[in-house]
Amino acid sequence: MTFQDFYSAYSVFLWATFGISLVLGAVANKTNFCTMGAVSDWVNMGDTGRFRAWLLAIAVALLGVVALEYFGLVRPGDAFPPYRAGQFIWAENLLGGLMFGIGMTLGSGCGNKTLVRIGGGNIKSLLVFLVIGVVAYFMVNPFPGTDQTLFTVLFYDWIRPLAVDLGSSQDLGTLVAGSEGALVARTGIGIVLGLLLLVVTFGSRDFRSSFDNVLGGLVIGGVVLAAWYVTSNVMIDVDGETYSLQSYVQEWDFLAESEAGKPADSRPLAPQSYTFVNPMGQMVGFTAAGFDRAYLTFGIMAVFGVILGSFLWALVSGSFRIEWFASAGDFVRHLFGGLFMGFGGVLALGCTFGQGITGISTLAAGSFIAFFGIVLGAALTMKVEYYRMVYEEASFAAALVTGLVDLHLLPERLRRLEAV
Repeated sequence: MTFQDFYSAYSVFLWATFGISLVLGAVANKTNFCTMGAVSDWVNMGDTGRFRAWLLAIAVALLGVVALEYFGLVRPGDAFPPYRAGQFIWAENLLGGLMFGIGMTLGSGCGNKTLVRIGGGNIKSLLVFLVIGVVAYFMVNPFPGTDQTLFTVLFYDWIRPLAVDLGSSQDLGTLVAGSEGALVARTGIGIVLGLLLLVVTFGSRDFRSSFDNVLGGLVIGGVVLAAWYVTSNVMIDVDGETYSLQSYVQEWDFLAESEAGKPADSRPLAPQSYTFVNPMGQMVGFTAAGFDRAYLTFGIMAVFGVILGSFLWALVSGSFRIEWFASAGDFVRHLFGGLFMGFGGVLALGCTFGQGITGISTLAAGSFIAFFGIVLGAALTMKVEYYRMVYEEASFAAALVTGLVDLHLLPERLRRLEAV
């Protein structure tokens, strides 16, 4: 998709994102695609249907990305955020994932589900959205009048030194075969892993018979892939030389006739796909800038699109319902859910979508760690809450240890509470 001027290319970039996001919001609402719900169903009821839908989305996105990258049709190595960066921030991926998993359990859903619930009329999720947005914004942007962010104040000095320099890239292909053989290795690893996920996913008869779960997994994986394709292929022709949107903005002074229409930042114009915590922070910046078009990004259009898509489906299906807090405790629970997701999503470099689907589709090592952390954080939170509800006198430590035993992460002899 090559255009003769920046404005046309930029408009297609934004509106294509919005259109794909409409589909994402509508289908996520219709099929009840929910990663927090997937973990809850598995932990509390032994039902793996929605978890398999999540794995199906990963498989579709992964197989699509490795195939299109092999043929030069997507550029995940240039992505924003930089999933494959050579600096392996494993501790941030793990801690952020754990925090995000805790937060999405307290906040009744991940970043995408928060937007879907807003579209369906849930006012509680609006609070979660606002809290995530403010925290995410100040995790990467300095406080007014200073050069300090929440990340530098609270995390940088003790967690960033734990990062490991892996050289040019942390993707599994590069780690296995080096830079020269990375593309072929990534393709092979991606195909094998993607097919294994398909086998696991469709190995369940119950899953195969669930239209919504299959549809949700296929479409969610498909829209992640579609976003990668669009953001990698919107180009501008300048006197026979082709520029990406990002490279054009970086060379703006040499290519453009004036400053009019210049985006505020070139990084969000890089190849990318769905993630929802940082975009909520971008929404805060967009609002603070008076809704200036220069601050419009892929992420902001994705937020608008998912909410509207969910809203339209809610109207069509008759499921739109205004939902408010049941109690002061419910308010506090959602408040802390937003805080944990805001901190965790930025630390982990993504959410259940940003790392759990989009990041894994790049085969970045950190994405697998973040995915593990998110699932573990959510599962443990559910276990702790359940045991403390059943055993009202149980301590947090006893419930935590028992939850770890239930998840087979500690030996049975350490169990503190009787299994229920």
